[in-house]
Amino acid sequence: MTRPPSPYLVPGFYDRALADGRHRDIVGGRWDETGRLQMALLTARGLQPHHHLLDIGAGSLRLGCKAVPYLDPGHYWGTDASLALMQRGRAVELPDPDRLPADHLVEDADFAFPNLPAHADYLIAFGLFTHLPPNQTAAALARIAQRWPAPRVLLFTVFLAPEGQTGESLRQPDGVVTHPDRPPYHLTETALHAMADAAGLTLTRQPDRLPRGQVLFRA
Repeated sequence: MTRPPSPYLVPGFYDRALADGRHRDIVGGRWDETGRLQMALLTARGLQPHHHLLDIGAGSLRLGCKAVPYLDPGHYWGTDASLALMQRGRAVELPDPDRLPADHLVEDADFAFPNLPAHADYLIAFGLFTHLPPNQTAAALARIAQRWPAPRVLLFTVFLAPEGQTGESLRQPDGVVTHPDRPPYHLTETALHAMADAAGLTLTRQPDRLPRGQVLFRA
């Protein structure tokens, strides 16, 4: 049997998790800490309430429950492979769900970005590419760059491997073990820059220390 490239692709994964009340657990843990960190990363780079934010891989709104109250009403958008997961976050995690229109949560497993605004000031994909094979990360970056050729800020995280060591499992600085062929995935910085170059993006590695040894890039 072929193993899915991500546990999120296992049939019934979301249904079981939501039925068990695990909408927080399945997006990586450290719910409040990580949501606060994401907001801090964005505001440190100039996010203000009037800006429009796209949260790619929004999950159960770990960032959204912080961003929606901060942003002007209707200025947050989220995408995820599971609409039901985002809807659960909207229903139970937002202080005022009416600040987030229901149609601003868009199910999108393939990075097609349907029914999203033509403009976004800030885009973030936190802890998303770490669970995708490198070829899917490359495709996602290309589609983001094509869809929003001039965002103010694009932030995303990956796990890195030293050059020449992508073919083996590695222990990251924060203890998590990453892999070349199953999640969490790693890749070299050279490979990542090649993906960005192909997409027409210029990357800058950021100095922020992140949970589990993830590395932050700004495009």
